[in-house]
Amino acid sequence: MAKDKKQNRPKALTPKGFRDYFGSEVTERNQMLQNIADIYHSYGFEALESSAVETVESLGKFLPDVDQPNEGVFAWQEDDQDWLALRYDLTAPLARVYAQYRNELPTPYRRYSMGAVWRNEKPGPGRFRQFYQCDADTVGSSSIASDSEICMLLSDALENVGISEGDYIIKTNNRKVLNGVLENMKVQEVSKRDAILRTVDKFDKVGETGIRQLLGKGRLDASGAYIDGVGLSDSEADLVVAFLTSRGTNIETTLKNLKNLIGTSAVGIEGVNELEKMAELFDAGGYGSNKISVDPSVVRGLGYYTGPVYEAELTFEIFDEKGRKRQFGSVSGGGRYDDLVKRFTGQVVPATGVSIGVDRLLAALKEKGRIAHMGLGPVVVTVMDRDRMSDYQEIVTELRNAGIRSEVYLGNPKNFGNQLKYADNRRSPAAIIQGTEERDSGTIQIKDLILGKKLSKEASLEEWKDRPSQFTVQRDQLIQKIREILSAYK
Repeated sequence: MAKDKKQNRPKALTPKGFRDYFGSEVTERNQMLQNIADIYHSYGFEALESSAVETVESLGKFLPDVDQPNEGVFAWQEDDQDWLALRYDLTAPLARVYAQYRNELPTPYRRYSMGAVWRNEKPGPGRFRQFYQCDADTVGSSSIASDSEICMLLSDALENVGISEGDYIIKTNNRKVLNGVLENMKVQEVSKRDAILRTVDKFDKVGETGIRQLLGKGRLDASGAYIDGVGLSDSEADLVVAFLTSRGTNIETTLKNLKNLIGTSAVGIEGVNELEKMAELFDAGGYGSNKISVDPSVVRGLGYYTGPVYEAELTFEIFDEKGRKRQFGSVSGGGRYDDLVKRFTGQVVPATGVSIGVDRLLAALKEKGRIAHMGLGPVVVTVMDRDRMSDYQEIVTELRNAGIRSEVYLGNPKNFGNQLKYADNRRSPAAIIQGTEERDSGTIQIKDLILGKKLSKEASLEEWKDRPSQFTVQRDQLIQKIREILSAYK
């Protein structure tokens, strides 16, 4: 008789470039997002949840490759008609939403949005195909005050999640100033301008020498591969580098340096004037240069920015995987994009906004110890007698009605030790024990699991006697005693 063929089973593996988030990670992220949302809401921004799927036509030319709609995004064709794609950021959907509902929405429209985005690109260490963003945007206002407000909002949001003053800096610049420099250099080709933008955005990674090489003939990267340069002459590269390094000891000096670089360029002068106005508004709002500064090295690589651009950089040091000290770096960026909605309406609709990288900011908070790596789990009601499940259900209901997170152990209750191991794995602060003897006497036992673990590692036998981690109380004192335990670990 022939043997049955071995059944092919799917491999239990997370797809490459994706990851799973478990209890405490989800709780930590949600808590951080709520703290950010509190600031956004206090500024008058309204929440928006847009569709996770857009037409590729809506995503438009800002795809990595417009001629191949399935390149750079996760896309599919719908019934031989429209190409659809998972959103790759939260800004492109906003442009579509505003164009679609502009007659119903207030102008300016101030919205914030939080959620997952997807990019079909090569994954790497710390680089995933699905990640979270947290955006705030103002659509319909050309006032430079709306750009200043975004920077101030970003500063407040960082502090509200636990990034202290001195551990971050909001750096702002204006693309019009760089355009003025390029105009002064007589660079007119759009492709060449875009190439310069993409190159100077790497300034913080490759430094002045690397930028000069990339603006010129090219350079070898860390892997040994040769990267072609933009092809500027040495004198042209000098002007671009002078722009990137024009930050002075104060805003006034920086603006003076920029004016010298733009010459008579009208667009450049407009950009410097906008930076001056933003600086005035920062000062009026009480945001000194220790929080928000003008920094010409911030240019932002995306081609759709049309005016002010900004980044939030965390300035504290961490150790990389090789044990070397380095600054944590950027966790947020944005700017003005006055032409994005125009694709739908045919009319210029001014807009400005910022996006926070949720995973990077959460990692920064953990690095600073501002978020506990492990939150408390539920109080576990152990099962001493499986025939008394109704009694245990009564106990857990009482705990929940008192606002205490709790659960009844639902595994096999035969081995009591396994129940306590389960409670430990759940990071439970306490376990509740009531056998027949305790029930008949109207009492209940409570085991402080956190204290018990600590004492078992640190305490002497005498300390165990003075500070018992397991004790018996009257049944009607259960809620009071559990609250006392929980309050010690907040």
